[in-house]
Amino acid sequence: MQTNTTPDTPEDYCGTTYAAKLLGLSVGTIQTLVEKNELQAWKTQGGHRRISMPSIREYQRKHNMLTIQNEPRDNRLRVLLVEDDAVTREMLRGYCNRSSMPVDCTAMSSGLEALIDISSIKPDVLITDLDMPGVDGFELLRTLRQNSQFNRMTTLVLSALTPEEIDGRGGLPEGTIFMSKPINMDWFNGFFTAFLAGRYIELHSSDNQKASAQVA
Repeated sequence: MQTNTTPDTPEDYCGTTYAAKLLGLSVGTIQTLVEKNELQAWKTQGGHRRISMPSIREYQRKHNMLTIQNEPRDNRLRVLLVEDDAVTREMLRGYCNRSSMPVDCTAMSSGLEALIDISSIKPDVLITDLDMPGVDGFELLRTLRQNSQFNRMTTLVLSALTPEEIDGRGGLPEGTIFMSKPINMDWFNGFFTAFLAGRYIELHSSDNQKASAQVA
């Protein structure tokens, strides 16, 4: 396993969790593939593993898997969920991926994982807790705010912190949607229903405008 190679851009690599999702394997299997040099990877000075995206594509090609380049975007809503509590994380991830709504949810346990993979995932919606160990939700949001790539991304914060506690830690970026814990699943369902309805209208409005322009 390489330890000193740095990729040119964030799109050239991903973390172990997202690599496992792309290949439909467990995190443990990904680690085994790295040790066997079937996937190229390296570790940062902090000991965090990065997986080469080109090596993932090559693994998919060798094993006749659907390649990342050809993976259809379709109309699914891409959601990145960042929550350190395993019970809450699996409850929300399971809800998103089992629902009849066209939602593809990737769940991570830390802000650091999210920062590693968010450029590859390109989520439409980021759902994050605030009070997490290491890179917390505040730092995650501040970092993403500095990158114009995520200006159109919708952010939903789920937290047990009070508004006063949040303000005392610097507050939330403008436009952030806040929901207090414990989570109201009826509200959560309504959020996605409304979001998807708005997205449907936006997509079809854009298609109609293109069709009108072609006729003209």
